[in-house]
Amino acid sequence: PHIGHLYSALIADASARFQKLLNPSLNIIFSTGTDEHGLKVQKAAENCKLSVENYCTKISNSYETTFNKFDISHTSFIRTTAENHKKCVYHFWSKLEPHINKGKYSGWYCTADETFLSQDQIELVNNERVSKESGRPVEWAEEDNYKFDLRPFKRDLQSWLNKPNRIKPKVFHEILIKEANDLYDISLSRPQSRVSWGIPVPRDNTQTVYVWLDALVNYLTVSGYPDSKIWPPNVQVCGKDILKFHGILWPIFLLAAGLKLPEQIFVHSHWKVNGEKMSKTKGNVVDPINAGCQYTESGLRYFLLREGTAHSDGNYSDLKIRRILNAELADTLGNLLNRCCGKAINPNFSYPELDLIQFEKLFADSYFIELNTKLEGLADIVGSHYEELNFYKGIDEIIATLQCCNRFFEYNKPWELAKKDVEKLECILLVTMETLRISGLALQPIVPVLADQLLNKLNINNRNWNQITPKWKNKNRIVNPTNLKKDNIVLFKKLLTN
Repeated sequence: PHIGHLYSALIADASARFQKLLNPSLNIIFSTGTDEHGLKVQKAAENCKLSVENYCTKISNSYETTFNKFDISHTSFIRTTAENHKKCVYHFWSKLEPHINKGKYSGWYCTADETFLSQDQIELVNNERVSKESGRPVEWAEEDNYKFDLRPFKRDLQSWLNKPNRIKPKVFHEILIKEANDLYDISLSRPQSRVSWGIPVPRDNTQTVYVWLDALVNYLTVSGYPDSKIWPPNVQVCGKDILKFHGILWPIFLLAAGLKLPEQIFVHSHWKVNGEKMSKTKGNVVDPINAGCQYTESGLRYFLLREGTAHSDGNYSDLKIRRILNAELADTLGNLLNRCCGKAINPNFSYPELDLIQFEKLFADSYFIELNTKLEGLADIVGSHYEELNFYKGIDEIIATLQCCNRFFEYNKPWELAKKDVEKLECILLVTMETLRISGLALQPIVPVLADQLLNKLNINNRNWNQITPKWKNKNRIVNPTNLKKDNIVLFKKLLTN
C-alpha cells in the first residue's frame, strides 16, 4: 500500500469516528479490504515467483498491518478470495442474469486497469497505444464472453446522479454526468484460458467473472447479502481513478439486481510527491509504514487529513510535513499544553474551577472575546465540515482557535500573574485548558491516539461531541477543580529540519 490507499482509509475512518462521537449508540459498519482477482494480480504473482494464493495473502497482510498501525477503526476487512464473498458473487450474478448475453466482444484492453477502452479513450504515445486516463499500455483483444448492456439503465442512473450531494465533490459529479450520457455494452467475464485467477462464471468454467464486478460486490458481502437488510451504504469512499466503476457500473449493477443505491459516493484526488506523480519507475512511491516511523503515525494521519483536499491532488513533501507538524502539533497545540501545566504557573497541577467574578472581567479583553466566539461556535462549524468529509476545513478551524488561545495566553502573561494575581491566573489557565479540552475532543476523529493523550493529561472522561462547548456557557453548572495527570508527556516531539 502507498499513502493514497491510507488516505482513502483515513477519510472513511475519520468519518466513522465522528459519527460515533455524535451518536455513541450508533452501530457502524465500516469495511475495507483487498480485491485479489484478475490478470494484473496473476501476472504480479508470476513476476514475484510466488503462487498467486501466497502473493495475495502477502499483499493483503501488508494492507491490514498498515491499517492497524494507523488505527483505522474498520469493522470488516474483506478479501475477495474469501469463500463467503464467492457465494455472494454467485447470488448477485443470478440477479443480473436476465440482463446478460453471451457473444463476441472486442476492443482495446488495458491489463493494468483491467478494463476495455473505446477508441476515444486511447492515444498514441511513443508509438504505443495507451489509456488516455491512466497512461498505461493497451492491447487489442477479441474474445467470447458474457456481455451486459448498460444503456437500458441510463434514465434511472441519471435520476440517481441528479439528487443533491450524491457525488461529492462537485467536480466528480460533473464528470459522471457526462459519462452517463455515453453508455455501452461491457464485458462481464474473461476467458478462463487468459484469466484463470478469478471466480468462475456460474455453470460455465470456461469463463471468469469480470474482476470489477467481483470487486464491487464486496460491499454487499460485508452487509450480509442476500440474507441481511443492512443496505444501502450511507457513503462509499473511493479514489478518482476508480470513479467510473463506483459511479456508473456499480449503481447500474445494483439497479439491475433490484437493490437500493448508495446514499453518497465521496471521491478523492491523488497525492503527488514533490509535485510529481507517484510511480514505481520514478522510485517516489511513499510507503506509509516508513513514513509513520519518520513522522509518527499520528503525525502522518494529521498531515494527510490536514493537507488532503478531495477536489484536487495533494502534494506530499518532507519539508512541508515537518513544517506543518512542528508548527501545529508541536508548537500551537503541544507547547500550549506544556505551558499551562508547567510548575512555575501551575504548581498544583490543577484544572481550575470556574470563578464567575474573575471570569466576567475577561469580557474587557479583546483576545478573550475573539477566543470565546471561536469556542462557542466550534462544535457546529467543525461538525458541519466533518459531516461533509472536508476534514481539512475542520482542522483549519481547530488550529485557528488554538492560535487564538496562544495569543490570549501571551497577552495575559500568566508567568507574571503567578507572582501577583493568582485568582486571575487561575481564570486564564481555565480558559486555556478549556480550549485544549475542546480542541482535543474535536481532534479525536483526526488523531485519535494523540487526542487521547491530551484528554488523559487533562483528566477528561466524557469525550462525546456534545461536550464540545465551553464550561462557562452554562453558568448554572458548578465546575469543580480537577487534578491533571502528573505524567510528563510530550504530546508531539518536534521533528528535526535541515
